[in-house]
Amino acid sequence: MTVALMWEARAAEGRGAELLEWARARAAELAREPLRSELLRAPQDRVLVLTWWDAGYDEMSELPELPEPEAGLISRPVHRWRFESLGPAGG
Repeated sequence: MTVALMWEARAAEGRGAELLEWARARAAELAREPLRSELLRAPQDRVLVLTWWDAGYDEMSELPELPEPEAGLISRPVHRWRFESLGPAGG
């Protein structure tokens, strides 16, 4: 089974590039290497990190996640979501 962890944060005013690099560095330091990971950005200096893991949904509490950045780097608390993969959308 594959599960995906999503981590999303919005940078404080003018700190979008810094948050992006912070997230890139923290993703490289995870205690275990995920099956796959992606780093994305969106308007309003939002940064999204997706990681996919070979684990059951009940094992997700044991998976490494990015921490919360320092308060001055973000404009609101980090949002986190956890999903179980059900396969391709078209099939």
